Amino acid sequence: MSAVIEAELVDPRSTSKGIWGDTLGNVLRQRNAIVGLVILIFLLLTAVFADQIAAYPPNQVLLGSVAGVKKSSPPCIHVLGCPDDRPQLLMGTDSNVRDVFSRVVHGARVSLFIGFATVGFAIVIGTLIGLVAGFAGGWTDNILMRLMDVVLVFPALLLAIAIVTALGQSLLNAQLSIAIVAIPIYARIMRASVLSVKESDFVTASRALGESPAGILFRRVFPNAVTPLIVAGTLGIGGAVLDVAALSFLGYGAQPPTAEWGSMIGLDSGKLFTAPHLVFFPGLALVLTVFGFNLLGDGLRDALDPRLNR
Repeated sequence: MSAVIEAELVDPRSTSKGIWGDTLGNVLRQRNAIVGLVILIFLLLTAVFADQIAAYPPNQVLLGSVAGVKKSSPPCIHVLGCPDDRPQLLMGTDSNVRDVFSRVVHGARVSLFIGFATVGFAIVIGTLIGLVAGFAGGWTDNILMRLMDVVLVFPALLLAIAIVTALGQSLLNAQLSIAIVAIPIYARIMRASVLSVKESDFVTASRALGESPAGILFRRVFPNAVTPLIVAGTLGIGGAVLDVAALSFLGYGAQPPTAEWGSMIGLDSGKLFTAPHLVFFPGLALVLTVFGFNLLGDGLRDALDPRLNR
C-alpha cells in the first residue's frame, strides 16, 4: 500500500523542466506575449545602458554648456530639417534647460526598479499570508482574510496617499504605500490557489506518508499554486509603475530633480499646449512600459491556462 501511495506522489522538481519548457513554448506562440517581451527587453536594455545612451547626465543644466540651447525648446533633429545652428536635442529641453531625452532614458531605470521592487515586496508578503491562510484554514484564515478585507475597503490611490502623507513624501514611501495596498490582492490569489491545490490526491498521499505540514506546504502545495501569482505579478508591475507615477505627478512620490516619468509630467503639466513635448515623451514611455507588461501578462495567462492549450 505504501508503494502505491509513493507512486502517486509527484515531486514538482522532477517535472519542472518539462512544465516550464512547455510553458515557454506556449508563451512564444502568443503574439501578444512576444510583442510585450520585445518592448520590455528594449526598456530593460535602455535602463541598463542609460549612462551610455543618454547624451547628458539627467540633472545637468545645459544653459552655458551647450551653445544656443533655450528653456523648453522643442526637439531638434538635424536630419529631419532642424537648422544646423541649433543644438541637436532629440526630445528638446525642459523648463530647467535639461535634456528631456537623457531624463526619459534614465527614467526607465527608475521606473523599472519601482515596478519590480514594489511588486516583489507585495508578492512576498502576500504569498506568505495567502499560504498560511489557505493551508491552515479555520480561525487563522478568518483573521488574516478579514485584515486583508479591511485594506481592500479603501480606494487604493486614496489609501496610498494617506500612507505617504503619514510617512513623508518620497519615492521610497510611495513604493511602500503601493506595495501595502497591493498585498491583499496577492494574498487572496494565493489563498484561492492553495485551497484548490491542498485537496489534490498527491497532497493527501503526502499526509498519509507522514510528511510534515511545512514539507507539504512548501514542497507540494506552493509549487503547484504559484502559477496564478506569476500572471498577477507580471500584470501588477505595470500597474505599480503607473500608480507610483500618479503619486509622483501629484507630488507625493519622486521629488525634483529625480528623473521619474510621473514627476516629469507633473513638473511641466502646465505647458501641455505651449511645450507639449515635455509631457508627451515621458507619457509615451510610461504608456509603453505599462503596455508591455500588460501584453506579457496576458500572454502568460493564456499560455498557462490549460483550457486554451489542450
